[in-house]
Amino acid sequence: MYGKGIRAHGGKALGVALAAALALGLGPAGVGRADTFIPLPGAVITRQLADGTVMTVRIADESATISGSMGDTPMHRNVWTSAHATVDLDGPSASTATIKISPGYIVGCQVDIGSFSPSESASEEATVSSSGITPGLPSETLGAGITLGPGQAKALLMLDLEKPDDYGMESHKRYNKVPGPHAGVTWADETFAVDGCGGYAQARSFIAAEVDSSNYIGNLVLYGQPFSMG
Repeated sequence: MYGKGIRAHGGKALGVALAAALALGLGPAGVGRADTFIPLPGAVITRQLADGTVMTVRIADESATISGSMGDTPMHRNVWTSAHATVDLDGPSASTATIKISPGYIVGCQVDIGSFSPSESASEEATVSSSGITPGLPSETLGAGITLGPGQAKALLMLDLEKPDDYGMESHKRYNKVPGPHAGVTWADETFAVDGCGGYAQARSFIAAEVDSSNYIGNLVLYGQPFSMG
């Protein structure tokens, strides 16, 4: 099964729809269970940068649909996610700065992922690299599936943009880079699976963004509301 893909503002596809991971070694399929639709409130965070430019990161139209495994085992969960993320600049560097935006999900097994606070201090802990913008956690590619034990958490990165590097070799970027003052990413029915978690599992979205200008670099990470995967 495939999601509908991840799109940049303006409709340019950022990545192909990603296949749902399937649990291996399961017996005959069990009795199907109804999916659970979870509407989520989204979130917003605003920061004034060094030169007075105001940076606003927002998650809107967010939802998750939780389904059980094909084998009806509590060790496996599957979730379909949708949302719209934006980064907006207003002020002196709004039209000349460059925006990097990287969406993803934090997933935890029997761990309080609500401790990843959307507070002002916590929002500055992320950094941008060619591998993406992550809130200090081991990362995986969305759609590849994830295995978690009790007390573990990982960041699932949604973007994997392939492009030639300066030498013509293949390179992969985990963020989209656009000129300001606006950047946006929309995803619909993108899916990921969690295996190996016998206890409760949670997930929450995050949008990590970086603004680069000739005078400064500013980072923000916005976290969505945690939701239960069962």
